[in-house]
This record gives sequence, structure tokens and C-alpha cells, in this order.
Amino acid sequence: MFSRFLKTVFLLTLVLVLVLPNFFIFAQLSPEEEKAQLEKELQELEKQIEQYEKDISKTEAQKQSLQAKIKSLKNQIAELDLQIKKSNLIIKDLSLQIKDTEESINKTTSKIEDLKGKLGSILQTIYEEDQKSLIEVLLSSETLSDFFDNLMALETLNSKSQEFLNEIKNLKVALEQQKDLLDSEKSELESVVKIQTLQKQENEENKKEQERLLKMTEAQYQQYVAAKEELEKRASEIMTRIIQLTLPGLEVPKTRKELYDLANWAGKSAGGVRPAVILGLIEVESALGTNVGQCNCGSQALCRHPELTYKEVMSSKQWNAFLQITQELGLNPNTTPVSCYVGGGSVQMGGAMGPAQFMPNTWLYGGYKERVESITGIKPANPWLARDAFLAAALYLADHGATSQTRQAEMGAVTAYLCGTTTMTSSCKRAGGEWYRSSVMQKADQWQAWIDQGI
Repeated sequence: MFSRFLKTVFLLTLVLVLVLPNFFIFAQLSPEEEKAQLEKELQELEKQIEQYEKDISKTEAQKQSLQAKIKSLKNQIAELDLQIKKSNLIIKDLSLQIKDTEESINKTTSKIEDLKGKLGSILQTIYEEDQKSLIEVLLSSETLSDFFDNLMALETLNSKSQEFLNEIKNLKVALEQQKDLLDSEKSELESVVKIQTLQKQENEENKKEQERLLKMTEAQYQQYVAAKEELEKRASEIMTRIIQLTLPGLEVPKTRKELYDLANWAGKSAGGVRPAVILGLIEVESALGTNVGQCNCGSQALCRHPELTYKEVMSSKQWNAFLQITQELGLNPNTTPVSCYVGGGSVQMGGAMGPAQFMPNTWLYGGYKERVESITGIKPANPWLARDAFLAAALYLADHGATSQTRQAEMGAVTAYLCGTTTMTSSCKRAGGEWYRSSVMQKADQWQAWIDQGI
């Protein structure tokens, strides 16, 4: 138990030794010094990330090359396997043919031997007949004619037997030649099979080696990817901290350059929304944050309708979200400005918050609060804060297709910002959708011209 306690103390001490020096270093730095140091570290990280990206691309190419080799070897092995099987079937068939030929040769040899025996007997009889004297012939045959007939018959039989014997001998020679050819063909095929088998074994060994190299390359690839992800994670943390040190607070930037820098950061953070579109939108929504609402606005110097509370200018469905937002931010819900439109002595619409004019439910329950917090690393997100408002507007536009940066897609995203849909519906037209979209895009075009001119 005491040993475990000592280990715990040792580990805590080690952590303090490693972590606290860096903590105290940053704690002693001014925001400008910390920002400069972080930017330097970020540059180094970006170089390392770039190198890892090259390494990853290289190993990816090596993986693809090895995979192609393995695939080629597999095909070669499969082809050789089929060739070996085919050759073995032919060898088997040749073996059967050789066996049949050998049997035919054996039968022919037996016939030859049998015929030789019969010819011997005939020749012996002829010889014996030739040796008889005239008296013996006359005594053994009824007539001399019979004797000569018998002798001629024996001669004829001998001649035909000789011819048949020659034919059988020729057949035997032909069968032996056929057997030799079959043996030769079989031997050649067996040699081919041996070569193919060796090639197959060699390819299988090569394939195993390529698979081993692929496994090693994959392991190296995963190491590069993991290392790159760690660096990117650290780079993201540094960027978040730089944002915390440099982005403006509640006040919206005044100069075009500052406004562009903020919109450019927001657009990139949202995945690629044009800064000009964000600026055109914010300009139409709140005059670039200078008019965030003229109702429920007792906390600001210029307030046209301080008497109109949030409950009078927004739907009751929005109240709980508005109260939750203001409570978390430490704001007074009864004096925090919200938008409103008063015409003919009656309130017609209202309740939107901050420079980007988000409705409370959309901000809180639509996920934009959490997404802004996730990107900036600062909680709670504040819809009245320029940084958070610009970023939330960019995210909303991105969600509705503005990242493609085509004119049609941007117009659809702007339409959705007012009407909730990228399509110009009849209800959207009645709500002023065509005027709204046209105004935003005109201002976006003006901003783009300034941006192209270098602001």
C-alpha cells in the first residue's frame, strides 16, 4: 500500500516537473508575446505536417505498387496452377495411351511368336516333303498330281504367312514408334510441369515477401497518419488559442480590413464560405453589427422602443431559449436588445439576436451554439459577440450549400437564411425574400470588388 502511494507521488511529481514549467512560462508572457510564440510553434508544426503529408503520399504510392504486384503475382500463380492441372491431365491421358500401346505391342509380339511357330511347322513340312524320293511320293499319294497339289498348298500357305508376319512386324514397329513419341511427349510435359511448379513456388515466395513488405508499409503509413493527426490536433489547439488572443470582443470591427479578416476566418472555419457573402449578409441583417435591435434595449445608448419587452416582440416559443441564453451569459433578459419591426403602431416581427440576427431557438437548439464553441474553444458562445455571430452566420450559410461558392448556391443559402429553405417559395416572397436575397448579393458583390482591390 505504501509502495503504491510512493509511485503515485512520484508520478505526480514528474507531471509537475514536465508541465508546470511550460505553464509558468506562458503565464508570465503578455498576450502579444504568447501569440508570437504560438505562431512560431504553429509554423514549425505546419512544416512537420507538410513533411508527414509527403511521407503519407509516398507510402500510399508504395502501398498501391505493392498491392498491384501482389495482385499480378496472384494472377500468375492462378494461371500457372491451371496450366499445371491441364498438363497433369494430358500426362495422365498420355500414360493411359502408353499403357494401351504397350498392351498392343505385347499382343502383337505374342502373335508374331505364335505365327513364327506355325511358319516353322509349315517350313518343316515343306522340307520333309522335299526330301521324299519319287518312290515314296508315289507310294504315299494316289497320284503324282495330288503330291504337287499338296506341295503347292504348303508353299502358298507359307507365302501368305510370311506376308502376314511382315504386316504384324510392321504394326509392332509402328506401335513402338508411337510409344516412343508418347513417351517423349510425356517426358516433355513432365519437364514443363516441373518448371511451372518451380515458377509457381517462386511466385508464391515472392507474393509472401510482397505481403510482408505491404504489412510493414501499412504499419509505417498508420504511424505517419497517427503522428500527423497528433500534430494537427496541437495545431488546432494553437489556432484556437491564437483566435482567443486576437479576435475582437463585443464590438464589431470598424475598418474594412478588420471586417474582412473576421469574415475570412469565419468562412474558412465553416468549410469555405466566401467572406464577401458573409459581410453582405451581416450588413443587411444588422448594418455590420451597428444595429442589433431596437426593442427590449434598455442597456444600449440608442434604443427606440425600450418599452417593448422580448415577450412582446418574439413568439412565446422563443422565450425559454432566450432566457437560457441570457442567463448563461450573465445578461439581463429585460434589457438585452433584440430585433423588432414596428409598423402602424403594432409589432409585426422580432426577437433576433446580435449582428447575425439568430433567433433564440435556432441558436440554442439548432446546434450553432455548440459548433461555435467547438471551433473557438470558448464557452459559452455569445450571439451578440462579433466573433461568434460571424462564425455562426458562416456555418448557417455552409449548411445550406454556400461552400460550393457558385452564384446559384450562394443565393439559395442567402434565401434559406431568411426563409429556412433555399427555394424562393410564395411565403418567402411575401416575407420579402426576393428583396432580401437581391440586397445581400449586391452588397456581397461590392465587398468582393473591395477584396479584389486589396481592401
